[in-house]
Amino acid sequence: MPRPSARRALLVRGLIALGVLAASAFTLLTVQPRLGLDLRGGTQIVLETPSEASSEATDRAMEVLRRRVDELGVAEPVLARSGDHRIVVELPGVQDPTEAIEVLGRTAQLRVQPVTGLGDVPTPEGDAISLGEAVMTGEGIEDARATPNPQGVGYLVGVDFQGDAPRAWQRVTAEAACSPPGDPERRVAFVLDGEVVSAPQVDVSTVCGTGMVGGSTSITGRFSQAEAEELALVIRSGALPVPVEVVEQRTVGPTLGAEAIEASARAAIIGVALTGLFLVFAYRLAGLLAVLALAGYAGLAYAAMLAIGATFTLPGLAGFVLAIGMAVDANVLVFERSREEYARRERLPRSVDEGFRGAFSAVADSNVTTLLAAGLLFWLATGPVKGFGVTLSIGVLASLFSALVLSRVLLHLAMPLLRRRPTWSGLHTLGRVRTWLTSRGITLFRRPRRWLLAAGLVLLAAVGGLVLRGLELGVEFTGGRMLEFTASPTDSGSVDTGRVRAELASAGFPDAVVVTSGSDGVSVRTGPIDSAAAVRLGEAVDRATGGAEQVSNELIGPSLGSELRRNALIALAIAVAAQLVYLAVRFDWRLGVATVVALVTDVVVLVGAFAWLGKTADGVFLAALLTVIGYSVNDSVVVFDRVRELRRTRAPFTEVMSSAVLQTLPRTVNTGIGVLFVLAALLVLGDGSLADFSTALLIGVVAGTVSTVVTAAPVAIVLEKR
Repeated sequence: MPRPSARRALLVRGLIALGVLAASAFTLLTVQPRLGLDLRGGTQIVLETPSEASSEATDRAMEVLRRRVDELGVAEPVLARSGDHRIVVELPGVQDPTEAIEVLGRTAQLRVQPVTGLGDVPTPEGDAISLGEAVMTGEGIEDARATPNPQGVGYLVGVDFQGDAPRAWQRVTAEAACSPPGDPERRVAFVLDGEVVSAPQVDVSTVCGTGMVGGSTSITGRFSQAEAEELALVIRSGALPVPVEVVEQRTVGPTLGAEAIEASARAAIIGVALTGLFLVFAYRLAGLLAVLALAGYAGLAYAAMLAIGATFTLPGLAGFVLAIGMAVDANVLVFERSREEYARRERLPRSVDEGFRGAFSAVADSNVTTLLAAGLLFWLATGPVKGFGVTLSIGVLASLFSALVLSRVLLHLAMPLLRRRPTWSGLHTLGRVRTWLTSRGITLFRRPRRWLLAAGLVLLAAVGGLVLRGLELGVEFTGGRMLEFTASPTDSGSVDTGRVRAELASAGFPDAVVVTSGSDGVSVRTGPIDSAAAVRLGEAVDRATGGAEQVSNELIGPSLGSELRRNALIALAIAVAAQLVYLAVRFDWRLGVATVVALVTDVVVLVGAFAWLGKTADGVFLAALLTVIGYSVNDSVVVFDRVRELRRTRAPFTEVMSSAVLQTLPRTVNTGIGVLFVLAALLVLGDGSLADFSTALLIGVVAGTVSTVVTAAPVAIVLEKR
């Protein structure tokens, strides 16, 4: 029977698990998910204020933009600050962002200036005038509206003043009224963004020296209804205190988002089902209980993202699916340690407790390294990749709860049955593979330099890909515009890229890069072009393919592209430094250096593989790269945690390292299979960036697993000898 203290601990864990699951269920039933624009369709625009603009000016600009967005009539728009000088505007359902960009980007620096005579400033009335100093700005405008002109054809804009503006208006009209009718100096000009939109004469009824008294006036300029409404909208929304520049624009069709959600859902179901079957096969009843804990993990992670209001994006969904696969790792670590304890004690309840206790340090260390990578994604990335960092962080924390609390409660609840029939647990044996390996007395690293030579050859091949093929950077890093289309395939079964390139060249885009995906997908990458040029480009693709539908439109400004390149390098450097410092503190500086060497090798191998495959390295690739860093260190940490334990035997370090690798091999294989099931499902069922994301992670997971044996362990041995 369990000790009273053990029963109390089990009761506490059970109550915590029950409370967390109940709260998760309540959240799942009451909170609707918030989908990113890449999943529900719409446009995201990133605006940037000048570097010299203060934070307060950027805040005021965002409030002005918020009013303008409200005037556009978009349902559920989102505006948020990003850094000191950026404002992110999300417009769900907006597929043609041309009008939105025009309205949002206009500075609307409205000025009221007296006319000092004829000059060189053109007016809508047809003549040219000269202007005096401004007597009023747009901040004095309270409201503006388009109304039919009662004195003739067309529309006018009625303007209401506020604050000190009525007195300023009275002064300027009082001076103008002293000039005779027809004299240019009797006019007052309304100047918007440096252009005179109207320069009417002061009414003849206005008395010289008295001026127009009141809080309103009208702007006439032979406006059409549309022109008057647009002018009234910009004036009514207020004047931006600083100019803004569009540095990024993403437009995604709702069809593409629906396909991504469906693909991710299918991948999650199939991947988790295969992983669950494998766990049951490998660990029997303990594996079945782990599957139940994983189901609780999935519900908890999803509920946590709903509770904090996280936005679900395409990389975020992929990260959620990946985190399910990685959550297997903690359960496998516990089960393998429980098997070892049972081999010593042959008492299942105590073995399970010791298994959880013994695996805790490895579970904690490996998850901290993944959290470091996820934190870097959240800190340095933008847009959907930042969402991936949030999702991965929540997934890691939820997996710890699933493995260390929920799985433990379920195992103890099943213990009365397992105590009588320990063979049902799957924890009664070390497993055939491990038993065979340890019984053979294998020493893997008698000649560590041979392992390093093999790693060097793989590294050389990866570098060769970078030198010979080069890495194709996406518009996120280079700046430019990326448009994706679905088109009708030709008789040959795919889109004719040669014809598309020829049509684009004749339309004025000779340097456009055309890439196909699948039988009907076409992506076109160009330098930075405006919205009108993007429309012409889409028409050229439509002509070349006999009918094409645009599914996404992405614009990255050159300044943002250079910043992302810099941030990517900073992220990698900080990741390496953070891992080294953490491992040096937790283990030994030699083991930390060995882990970082393997980590850098994995990064180079992944980048080189993408170069050989001719795939584009974009923001999603950066997310995959940083995830691979976390996974690579995760694997090395598990092995080195066992090394730290085995060094107490004072055996030669080569034998210690070999034993550590062999003893943790079942965990490595079982965890790797769980992750590979999920990634393979994403690769087969996904398309476009989802498939590229899965490809990058598949390469990275394999490289990260192998590098622990081929690179990290031999480097640690060489450093130990020195």
